[in-house]
Order: sequence, then C-alpha cells, then structure tokens
Amino acid sequence: MAMGRGCRSVIFAVRILLLCLAVRCPASAFVPRRGCAEPPVPVQLTWSRRPARYPRRGLITAASLAPSLPFPVRVTVMGGGNFGLAIASVLGRKGVPTTLLVRSEEVAEQLNSEHRHPRYMTDVELPRTVFATADPASALSDASYVVHAVPVQFSRDFLMAVRDHVPPNAPVVSASKGIETSSLGFMADILSECLGTQRSYAFLSGPSFAREICEGAATAVVVASADPELAEDLATLMSSDTFRVFTSMDVMGVEVGGAVKNVVALAAGMCEGLGLGTNAMSGLVTRGCGEMRRLGTTLGARPSTIAGLSGVGDTFGTCFGPLSRNRKFGYRLGQGETVEDILKSTTEVAEGVETSKALVRFITEKCGGYRLDLKYPIIFGVADILEGKLTPREGLEGLMNMPLRTESYR
Repeated sequence: MAMGRGCRSVIFAVRILLLCLAVRCPASAFVPRRGCAEPPVPVQLTWSRRPARYPRRGLITAASLAPSLPFPVRVTVMGGGNFGLAIASVLGRKGVPTTLLVRSEEVAEQLNSEHRHPRYMTDVELPRTVFATADPASALSDASYVVHAVPVQFSRDFLMAVRDHVPPNAPVVSASKGIETSSLGFMADILSECLGTQRSYAFLSGPSFAREICEGAATAVVVASADPELAEDLATLMSSDTFRVFTSMDVMGVEVGGAVKNVVALAAGMCEGLGLGTNAMSGLVTRGCGEMRRLGTTLGARPSTIAGLSGVGDTFGTCFGPLSRNRKFGYRLGQGETVEDILKSTTEVAEGVETSKALVRFITEKCGGYRLDLKYPIIFGVADILEGKLTPREGLEGLMNMPLRTESYR
C-alpha cells in the first residue's frame, strides 16, 4: 500500500513538472528536427533572455512559428574566396538574406548581375538571395550574424579595417583555419583582439571542400563556441539535408585541428609526389594525427575533438581529397618544384605553408620541453622543407629513421 502511494506521488510530481514546462516553453519555441521539413523563409529569431554577449536567445524558427517580437536574420559573409562563396551558397539556398563582402566593386557587380565569381569557381552559380558589395558599412550595418572567411594571415588587417562597421554584440563565426605568423595567435585570439571581448564567437571546421558544398554534396562540419546556445542557433541556421552542422564547446580542439591538418596535408602531398606509395602515406597521416592530438591535449583540447570532424575528419579530407590546395602544394614540392615557383603560379592560398612555420615557433615558445623535434617530427620537418633546409625526400626519409619506440599518441 505504501509503495502504491509512493508511485502515485511520483506520477503526480512528473505531471506538475510537465505542466510547468508546457507553460514556460510554448510550441513556438521548438524547431523541427531531423525528418521534418525545412522551415519556410524568411527565417526569424525568437527573443527571450540570453547572456549579454549574445542577446538573441531562443532557437531560429520559421515565420509561422515566430512569436510577437520576431527578429529577421541577416548574415554577412566577409571574404569572397572559395569558402566564403560556399557559406553564402549554403545560407542562400535556405532563403537566408546573405550579403557577401568582397574586395572590389567590379567583382561585386558581376556577382550581382551574373551570380558568379569572375575568378573563383566561375562555373558555380550563387542563389539569388545572395547580394555582394565592397562597402563594409552597407554589408555589415544590419547583420544578425557575421561569418569571417578571410585567410588567417590577412585576417588582422582586414578586421581592423572593418571593425567600426561590425554591429555591437553581433556574433562572429570564423571559417578560417591556421595560426598567425606574426602573433602566433589562433583565430580566437585575433578576433577578440580586433573586435573585442564583448561579443560571442564561434568556429566552423570539418572536412568541407568549397566546391562540393556549392554543388550540394553531402557535408558534415562542426561549429564550436564557448556559448553553447550560439552554437545551437548556428547549427539550426546553417543545416540542411546536405549540410549538417554539429556543435561543440571545445574551441581549442577545433582550432588546433584546423591548423595542424593543413601541415599534415603538405607532407601527404609530398609523399604522393615522391611516389612513396599508399603504405607510406597512410602511416604518415596517422602519425600526423598523433602530433595533432599531442599538441591539442597539451593546450587543453579534448581528445574526442581531435578524433572528430574538425581533427581527424578534416585531416583525411585534406590529405586524400583531390580538391585540397595543401595536398596539391605538397605534391608539386615532391615533384621537384620550388616554393617560390608554386606561389607565383597560383592565386589560391595554401594555409599550411605559413602555418607550419608558425606552429614550430608556437610549440617552441609556448609548449617547451625536451627534443620537441622528436615529439613533432612531421610539423618540424615540413617547416624545414619549406624553408629550404631539407628536400622533401630527405625530410620523409628522416621520418623513417626515427627511433623505434612504443606507439603512443599521448
């Protein structure tokens, strides 16, 4: 009898809890999940309470689900390179009003009239909901979210030039990967130094070739932010049937993975260019992921992040994918071309070239320790090759002569 009264008390308490939740969380607060239709446009944002740095609380909802105080979402993508075009395409296909901030008015005019970029992926047509401009004030004045897709080595100067036009408290999403050579800072450092600490930031990474995204190929990425609600809103805003966005709070892990994978891809390209075979390349990439994990955990990253989309996942795509700029650069080095000749012959940026040198300095100055070249032989070896201290063959042969020891990735 006592047991029966206890069960009835529990059931009664659960009903009261559910009733409270129903009052506090109306149906309009929920977003369709996997298996539900995409929400119609215009996309709008539900208001409620949120921390000061990211004042728009609540998940992004369709107009039919919006409450009495809707906020129309507008996104500005800074950078008209391959990945900037890809992100604009993702958002444009969902009907999100998107402004693309490019360097020249001529490029902006062609994008607006022909919906194609004159230099990058010229055969890719952008959605009609994407508008381009070279005027920062016009592009950023009403932005709800700002996506930064400028290469890392050019980011600081670019951000300082537009900082006065970025709306206060507007969250900034970085799609740039690497480490700045002058300051040895990751994008999280550069953004906070240029745009201040009184706003929220997020970092997008994962195996994501721009052309495949534009063509609608299935892609999975991760967005990391110290503000989990911002990450969730961004995932809802950007995700579609072909572009899936997962969330994380491990910003450092995502940043380390995005930087180191480009260096490993340079080494993988050299291995292929030298004709060393699949066995050698597989071993090289695996050991490169080990160095990524070692550096990440030293800096406080989670091993699970390094093993995820932004670490091992992005490394696999960059090392083995035919569209990888870093792999192509390394392949040409392995074929005997010089760094200078390769740089002169392309307008595309292989981030791993500068990142490898910056990582060596970063590890030496920030991490410390004994015989760092033995702990990070691939990162140090790639930097030596790019600086002309070793040939690609000498560098890769040196890896084969490393001391034998227990396989460990700690």
